[in-house]
This record gives sequence, structure tokens and C-alpha cells, in this order.
Amino acid sequence: MPEPLLATAAKDNQSSGPATAAFNQLGADAKAAPRRQWGSERRSEPLSIVHPLPSKRKITLGRLGIFVTVLSWLLYIVSTVFKQLADNPNSGFRFQFETASYVVVVTFLTFSALLYLVARQGALHRFRDHRRVPRGELDLHYANYTEGITVLVPSYAEETRVVRATLWSAALQEFPDLRVVLLLDDPPFPGDAETAGRLAATRALHREISAALAAPAARANAALASFRERRSRNEAGTTTEMALIIAEYEVAATWLENMAEAELVEDHVDEFFVDLVIMGLARELRLVLLALTAAVAQETGPDHARLEQLYLRLTWIFNVKTDVFERKKYASLSHEANKAMNLNSYISLMGGTWHEEVTDGTVALRRRQDPHEAAADDLIVPDTAYLLTLDADSLLLRDYCLRLVYFLESPGNERVAVAQTPYSSFRGAPTRIERIAGATTDIQHILHQGMTYYGATFWVGANAVIRKPALEDIVETESVGGFEIRTYIQDRTVIEDTESSVDLGTHGWSLSNYPERLSYSATPPDFGALVVQRRRWANGGLLILPKLWTQMRHRRYLREHILLREVLLRVNYMASISWASFGLLFLLVYPYDSRLLSPVVFVAALPYFLAMGSDLRDCGHRFSDIFRIYGFNLVLLPVNLAGVLKSIQQAFTGDKIPFVRTPKVKNRTAAPALYVVIPYAIVAFSLFTVWRDWMHGNWGNVAFASLNAVLAAGAIRAYIGLRNSAVDVFLGVLNWLYVKPAVPAVETDLVIAKTPEEVDWKALLYHGDRRLNRDLRGGTDRRRRVSLR
Repeated sequence: MPEPLLATAAKDNQSSGPATAAFNQLGADAKAAPRRQWGSERRSEPLSIVHPLPSKRKITLGRLGIFVTVLSWLLYIVSTVFKQLADNPNSGFRFQFETASYVVVVTFLTFSALLYLVARQGALHRFRDHRRVPRGELDLHYANYTEGITVLVPSYAEETRVVRATLWSAALQEFPDLRVVLLLDDPPFPGDAETAGRLAATRALHREISAALAAPAARANAALASFRERRSRNEAGTTTEMALIIAEYEVAATWLENMAEAELVEDHVDEFFVDLVIMGLARELRLVLLALTAAVAQETGPDHARLEQLYLRLTWIFNVKTDVFERKKYASLSHEANKAMNLNSYISLMGGTWHEEVTDGTVALRRRQDPHEAAADDLIVPDTAYLLTLDADSLLLRDYCLRLVYFLESPGNERVAVAQTPYSSFRGAPTRIERIAGATTDIQHILHQGMTYYGATFWVGANAVIRKPALEDIVETESVGGFEIRTYIQDRTVIEDTESSVDLGTHGWSLSNYPERLSYSATPPDFGALVVQRRRWANGGLLILPKLWTQMRHRRYLREHILLREVLLRVNYMASISWASFGLLFLLVYPYDSRLLSPVVFVAALPYFLAMGSDLRDCGHRFSDIFRIYGFNLVLLPVNLAGVLKSIQQAFTGDKIPFVRTPKVKNRTAAPALYVVIPYAIVAFSLFTVWRDWMHGNWGNVAFASLNAVLAAGAIRAYIGLRNSAVDVFLGVLNWLYVKPAVPAVETDLVIAKTPEEVDWKALLYHGDRRLNRDLRGGTDRRRRVSLR
């Protein structure tokens, strides 16, 4: 890039606002990125947006894998189970119990493996049949478009640099009417200076983005207006117009390239942001420039309608409205500590004009019945036909909104409530655990595509385009403390997106995964952060199952045909983590009779592992990662079990499980000692099983226990770390031994005499008597007395 452009980019970056200055300072002060581990991911290039076309051979082998899995399970039941029971009629209760329990475990695990193959097969069919919508069709569809989309980015205690990249990826979406709102959920008045500084920098991000885009937006708007004026006067000559449109695209592409050059790149996520979000859009504009230049060389060019669409595209890129909203500033909104209620609070305000009412130091929002009476400081929240929910650690590619809204508005999709592209992982992960966790994310992307093929889509909450009328169908309203609280996205469980998927289906809406890679999200870089995420994922599926049965009964009542495979895929998605965790636990712990083991069980599982290895290789990973993922799941076994047990606890107690957000910090997150110790216990017990079954000649158990010991030990070393294990266990013991001394309660008289000048009359009028009929301490008069407090 020429030096003058570099200087301009640097100058713009320095003068764009306090948030940018804070961001650069954070980058300068931050610790160096963690040293790249051996076995981490060297490749930083992302996968292609469009999935490669699967071959007929791959689809045929997928069908064969399903057939082999079913046939092997049937052969095992007949040749081993029935045969053993028939040959040992007097084997006793223990052998019969072992046989029944082993069959149950093997059946459930085989069932999950089979549904993996089924979902994968559906994904292959979708990838084969998908045809990308040409850019010209998108430009034509949105040429006279009037609907808008609001991007909601919920954020809590995120690093400013992380939120900044997410907001920019949303702001650079090509869409005619785009509004980006950061929903800050941090305590609005932090005590320490460091937190206050980070919060101030995050609050200023929306102003920084608006200021940075103001100049290119004004230029694009002026160019479009000038073109329309020339066209109305019949002054739009082809040669002149081609030169003008080429100049505008050159300026726009150069502006994006300057921005990319000025960005601070510290890790693989920053590299993705620069190369795919900013430069990806710049390369798109350069491609248009190439086409226009070729047209000039050939002494031809687009007609006036197409030229107008090209001018419009520039206005879509740079015109964006940004805002920030903090629900915790208002007493009239829910303060439940979860992402769902953060989203619900803002959605409930959309389409209204609200004025602030201050009482007793708190602020409540009141709707103005007549919007024409709005004051200058009122909160006006525009309504839009579509919402885009986007996690603060996710990034979108340039045409995410264009393509998904186009899909929703295509014929036949009128009842699709949610369209999304299940997120992929950022490439170039510097740690082994982030690479393997990212590999499982990429596998899930494929499975979600297949579930759409069978009508079993679930909303994955990291990103989604949602029809606002669909949310109005599932809203629940309640009164809390005199204020109306509207709940669109349920927060009864910590997997709010899954529950909302069932709610939408009950009201006749469907969901769909768009078969392209247009969104990416961060993967926890260490074991402690991963524990928080996976424990939350494992919690809630069992609680939602009754809702699924209610939905099925309602759909049958409406005479809707429901395929069995849809039901099975949905049940497997919500409950498989429960039976897989308990099944693996039984296989690890209980010494099953070797007569129940059979090579046929291995054959039944073989298509699952071969298919996963093939999928991993297609996603840019290694075929051998199937063994690393197995070890990865072994060390996560206590985490998954804890999440399942929390669901059972909530089912019995009715207490809502607190929503715990995944930490996204540069420093390592300490893991609870229990989740560190249990993987070591798995290795120790597996070695004990090897010795015990070696002595008894149970060679099948010896092989299985040896595999578990080796893979679990390797996973501990690679994903937890020996030194980190010692530190986390020490901290866990220290926290258990340390008991914070209780602060003695200071008894105070409930009645404090005040003069009329000292009385807080606003609080007294608003709250009334806040003692709630409690007896007054002291004195013999136990009648209620009015307090002037």
C-alpha cells in the first residue's frame, strides 16, 4: 500500500475517538500472545464459504455406513446377547443384570452414532443441492427495499477489543437499513478504576464506528444522489458514468484497505477480522472494479438500472446507525443475570417512545401514549421487521444479512422464523485445546446443516436472523414489582436458544440453517473457560423434553405429518449428552463380563468414527483427531455429568440455574479442582482395570481400559497441563480451607427520627412504608407506626 495511504489510515485511527485510543493502549499493554504449542493449528486460512460438492462415492459410503451400523447392532443382539442368555439359563441375577444394562448402554451409544450418520447424510444432500444466489439477484431484490434489521449484540464483561471487532463486522454488513445496538450488561457504575475505564471505552465504541463511517457514507450518499439527478435530466452518459462509478469504488476499496492496514493484529482472531471481514469486503469491491474496468476496455457497460444498484451497494456498506443500551440503568426492566433477558429487555422497547421517570434514585421507563409529544431526551426505539442476535465474540462475513433475509423472503419460506449459519471456529488456534474444541465446533456445523434437511433445526444462539412477528407469537408477559416484563426468549434454562426453538415450533414456525459458512465464533482457549461453556451446554436439554412432547401433540392435533427421524434427531440433540455421559461412565467403572464383548460392537461403531474422520479432514483438520476428540470427551466427562445433574436438580427443586458466561480473557481461567482431579482418577482407575482384567484374562476389557488410560492421559497433558493441574488443585484446596469471616449484623432501630427538611419525600411517596409489617424492636407499643424514612 502506498505510504500516503498508510499515513492517512494511521491518522484516522488516532483521531477516531477514545474507544480506539483505549483499544490501541490495551493492545500495547497486553501480555504477549501465548506461545504456540506443539500440535496447535498452523493453518490460518478459513474454509470456503460454500461447502465443496460431495461426490457420489461419499454419499454412497454414507448410506452404507448407516446400513452397517444398524445391521451390526442387530447381529450383536442376536449373536451375543440372545445366545449368551440361551446358553447360560442358570447364569444368575448378576449376569442377567449385566447383560440388560450393557445392552442398554450399547444401544444408546449406537443410537447416537447412527443419528450422527443420518444427520451427516442430510448435510451431504444439502451441500450437493445448494446453489449460491448470484450477486446480481441480491442487488435486484434490495434495490427498492424498505424493511430494516436491528443487530443486537449482548455483552457482559467482555474485552473492548473483542466487542469492537464484533461491532465492526456487524456495521460493515451490506444492508439497506441497518441498525447495530450494543446491549451492555455490565454494572453501570463500577467501583474500581480499571473496570470503569474498560466500560467507558466499550460504551464509546458505537460513537467511534459512526464517526469513522461518516465520511465514506456521506460520499456514497452524495454519489447516489448525483447519479439520480443526472439520470432524471438524461445527462447520464455511459462513458462518463463508468468513470465516476469506478472512482467511487476505488475510493471505497482504498478506505477499507487503509482501515485494515491500521489494525493491530495480535492473534489469529485479529488476523481473521482483518483478512476476512475488512479485506474480504475490499476484495469484493475490487472484483467489481475489475468488471467495470473490463467493460470500459470493451467500450460497453451496465445499463442505468444496474449502475444505480452499484451505487446503492456503497450506501448499504457505509450507512449504519449505531447505539448502546444498558438495561441495568432502569428499574422497570428485568435484571436477571442472563443473555436472554438482556435481549428481551431491549426487544420489549422496540417500536415505542419512552421517557425516563426518576424516583428514589432509580430510573423507570414509561411509554408515551402519543409519540408526537416526545421530548428531546426521550428514548425512541425503532421497530424493524428483522432482528439479528450476535454474541459479542462472534464475527460475520460481509453478506450475512443480505443472504439470510433474502432466504427468509423467498417463496415457500414465509413461516421460517429463524435463519442462521451455525458458526465455525477461527483457524490458527495457538493451543491444542482450542484446536480440538474448534474441530468439534466444525463438526457440529455439519450436523446442524443435516438436521435442517430433516426438519429438526435448533436455534444456535451465537448468531441468527429472526422475524420479529415470530417472537411476538411466543412472548409471555408478567408483572414484576408493578412493571410489565415481556419474555420473548425463555430464560428458564441456560440453553435459551434450544427452548425458544421448541416454542416457535409449537406456534407453527420453523427454523433453517443456511448451507454456507458466514459466521465464526471464538472457542475457549483453555480448560477453565471450556469447563464453563460445556457445563452450560450440558444443562437444560432434559428440562425441555416435556415441551417437545407438548409440541408434537399439538402438531398431531393439527393433522401435521411428523416424521420419526425428526423426532429422533430432536430427542438425540437434547438428551444424548445425558445418556452418552452416563453410558461412558458405566463402561469405565463397571467390570462387565467379557462374554458380553464382541467384535460386532466395534464394527457397529466403525462407520461413525470413519465418517467423523472424513468430516474432520474436509474441515481442514486431521483424520487422527478422532482419537484426540475421544480423549477430549473423557476429560470433559465430569463436566458433562455436572451439567446433566444440574438439570435434574432444577427439575426437582424448580430453582433456576444461574447463567454463567464463558470467560473470554487473555489470561488463563482456573478450572475447579474437582474437574481437574477426576480426569486423573479416570486414568488411575483405567490402569487398575487393566491390571485386574489382565489377571482374569478379560482381554477385551484390557484393550478398552488401555485405550482409555492412554487417551485420557494424553488429553490431560495436552488440554489441561501438568503444571496447570497442580495450580488449579492448589487453588481449589485453598478456597475450600479459607472461610470468609462473617460480618456481624449491626442492629439498628427501624424508626429514625427526621425533621421535615431531612425526609426523602419522593421515596416516601413512591415506596410507602417499606417495613412490610415487621414488628419494631424496642418499646412496648407493637402497633404499626409510620416511619419518616
